[in-house]
Amino acid sequence: MKNILLVEDDLTYSRIVKTFLEKNGFAVQTAVKVKEAQQFFSNAKFDLIIADFRLPDGTGMELLQWSKSNYPHTQVILITHYSDIRIAIKAMKLGAFEYITKPINPDELLATVNESLSAKTSDPESEPQATAAPTPSHSSKKNLRDSYVVGSSSEADKLEKHIQLVAPTDLSVLVLGETGTGKEFISRRIHDFSSRKDGPFIAIDCGALPKELAGSELFGHVKGAFTGALENKTGHFEMANGGTIFLDEIGNLSYDVQIQLLRAIQERTIRRIGGNKETQIDVRIIAATNDNLLLQAGDGHFREDLYHRLNEFTLSAIPLRRRKEDLEDFADQFLEESNTRLGKAVKGFSPEVWEIFLGYDWPGNLRELRNIIKRAVLLTSGSHVEKEGLPADLYEPTATLGSTRTSFTSDSRGKDLPSPKDYKSQWVEQEKELIQKVLADTKFNKSKTARILNMDRKTLYSKMEKYGLD
Repeated sequence: MKNILLVEDDLTYSRIVKTFLEKNGFAVQTAVKVKEAQQFFSNAKFDLIIADFRLPDGTGMELLQWSKSNYPHTQVILITHYSDIRIAIKAMKLGAFEYITKPINPDELLATVNESLSAKTSDPESEPQATAAPTPSHSSKKNLRDSYVVGSSSEADKLEKHIQLVAPTDLSVLVLGETGTGKEFISRRIHDFSSRKDGPFIAIDCGALPKELAGSELFGHVKGAFTGALENKTGHFEMANGGTIFLDEIGNLSYDVQIQLLRAIQERTIRRIGGNKETQIDVRIIAATNDNLLLQAGDGHFREDLYHRLNEFTLSAIPLRRRKEDLEDFADQFLEESNTRLGKAVKGFSPEVWEIFLGYDWPGNLRELRNIIKRAVLLTSGSHVEKEGLPADLYEPTATLGSTRTSFTSDSRGKDLPSPKDYKSQWVEQEKELIQKVLADTKFNKSKTARILNMDRKTLYSKMEKYGLD
């Protein structure tokens, strides 16, 4: 029997979910706080953590990072409100298996739990697997690797031409774009069309690297270099030798590590932490960010000389709201993926669903589209995805994500919980107050405000306009 730790401070909600999971053959332990959940691990082993994002003494994100550092084989599913979509996407980049939005649909929960428990987790202590790319086919819109979709829009065509232009060179490339726009896919495509295609492609999320270990992870260390360095470690740059290293969220590296990175680029050598031997490296660097690195340089958070070294060529990933002509290409691809993953045979989308898709702004970009289609395929019993299989927020802006199917929306005594509209209005007011406070604390420095709130400047400006905070 698989052991699940459910971390939820709404006791009624927790009891309902616990009962449901136990009826389906799982052993479930509950906690209401981050620290309480951590303490449970001293006496028991858990195969899966299901954690609400908002907890009394912290967040599900903190619990996720702690569990991945200490218990890497334990899967994590995050529970969020739909307004937390950007946070949920970041959580998946940090190692969460999946996120589920409230109110939880029982079918979706059970399928996600079963899928997470059957998946293999990666051990952070093991070396990442470098994969050699097949020779790409220029006649196909989709690359065999990762099912890359080029798209049909003029912007997609321009992006693809730039990829084809820079790929055969050895220029360092900076890929800019919002979260979820496929920056890693673009970087892999550059690698696949380069002369390094038979070498390793090593992808590193700099935002997920522990600050004190980032230098060791990137450049390696020698035994005894610091407490806990029990043996020599090969860094990601050495692993990527002869190939490409992809540094996602490059703006999250500390200033000290930026200096080490700049030296590695200039000298084409690295030195392991605690060592005195220089090692020659032949690595192409592709970096990505959704931050304005020049603004960070102006604020003293990012080295301007490193920015110019990384930015020998710039590519911009296109947000989905600006490439609606490509929506069908991506939706068909994600439908095919979801059918394969879930063992379904859904053929397409109803006209009503297409109308909703085309009218929606897609703040989570391609990641959001993929997740919504996967969920819709799971909930679809007919041949086509219908409106009822979509989150209500796609077509009812004031609603909380839900479904016309049975959902956990009342307590065990049958008493109704607060309405979705009440939750939405509370969230809007809280968000407005938070933005006001941070703006005041930073003296209306929008760059700092956006960084503190973990959103891009464009999103901040949009919310400021929405709430009348200009």
